[in-house]
Amino acid sequence: MTLHPDSLAVHAGREDLAALGVHAPPLDLSSTNPLPDIELGGLSYEVLATGGHPIDGGSHVYARLWNPTVARFEQALARLEHAEEAVAFSSGMAAVTAVILALAHESGRRHVVAVRPLYGGTDHLLASGLLGVETTFCRPDAVAAAIRDDTALVVVESPCNPTLELVDIPAVVRAAGAVPVLVDNTFATPVLQHPLDLGAALSLHSATKYLGGHGDVVGGVVACDARFAAALRRTRAITGAIMHPFAAYLLHRGLATLPVRMRAQQENARAVARWLAERPEVARVHFPGLPGCDPAGLIGTQQHGPGAMISIELAGGFEAASRLTTAVRLFTHAVSLGSVDSLIQHPAALTHRPVESAAKPSDALVRLSIGLEDRADLIADLGQALEATATTPAEDVRSGVEAGAA
Repeated sequence: MTLHPDSLAVHAGREDLAALGVHAPPLDLSSTNPLPDIELGGLSYEVLATGGHPIDGGSHVYARLWNPTVARFEQALARLEHAEEAVAFSSGMAAVTAVILALAHESGRRHVVAVRPLYGGTDHLLASGLLGVETTFCRPDAVAAAIRDDTALVVVESPCNPTLELVDIPAVVRAAGAVPVLVDNTFATPVLQHPLDLGAALSLHSATKYLGGHGDVVGGVVACDARFAAALRRTRAITGAIMHPFAAYLLHRGLATLPVRMRAQQENARAVARWLAERPEVARVHFPGLPGCDPAGLIGTQQHGPGAMISIELAGGFEAASRLTTAVRLFTHAVSLGSVDSLIQHPAALTHRPVESAAKPSDALVRLSIGLEDRADLIADLGQALEATATTPAEDVRSGVEAGAA
């Protein structure tokens, strides 16, 4: 039976519950598991530690290797992403790290091509050289020129964080040739975009964001084919980066309402973005649903809607941006995104603080994650806060931002 995505979000990973005699998915918090005997226990350990699935009659052995609650979330996310499998991690950054380590090890190559703009944490990780890879940063149209014989991976994000530029994923895949492409699909979610259908090898989420949707769980997940999944599980087992089962339980529950939340937040974002575009205090609005923000026409083809993230550049520059973040009352001034409540933050000072100066977002830019509040209330809050940018003095912390760029 082929299910509509809304039905799939509710039922994926729950197909066997009736046979188990339960309605809600069980939560398995076991840190260790009984072994049937030495031989089968040892074989179970070997299979799981090297990236395999549990064997019939065997044991899950130890929670670092396998957990049934985590596996349920992985199965559900894989179906939503149109993937063979998915592998869940303790955080989005743990997921990024595992992909780089696994692919570099599998291929024997130590070069990565990363398309900017990119989430600040991923950018910083690749620029640091901490994982033993060399990274070439480039724009989307320069991917082909950046590919080398020792390139193991191409990393891209669309929509980009924090400018919300849309990247033509099939074009990047063509430019990458035989090199696998990883797409950070956090902003779009499987509701709006399916990178694997577009030719990417891996689709990554900071599950902390829209998948969880309530600001109360941290996790990461990668959807891919079975071969890449085995390599990722092997890396996860060695590094100990498996997702905690309670996080997986919350995330699996979050998937059930993901389509409904995403559509409602997107409609709120459309209304807020149109209103912001008319404000004199705002020099520029970055939102793929506005005219001029999707020059390649990717909304409706690659991506099913503009999403619920907005970035704005204040006409008053950094000082106005600083005042705006402190003047809001309904928005929460905090990092992260995708929660049911609306958030506001200054990327250059926070999430993109470690990024090199040439790639850092404008210090006039503020990022908004639009939640499920009444849109009139959100607009009213931004209205009073924007008025305050011209009248309320603010401490100039520009020096702190510039220190972070050094």
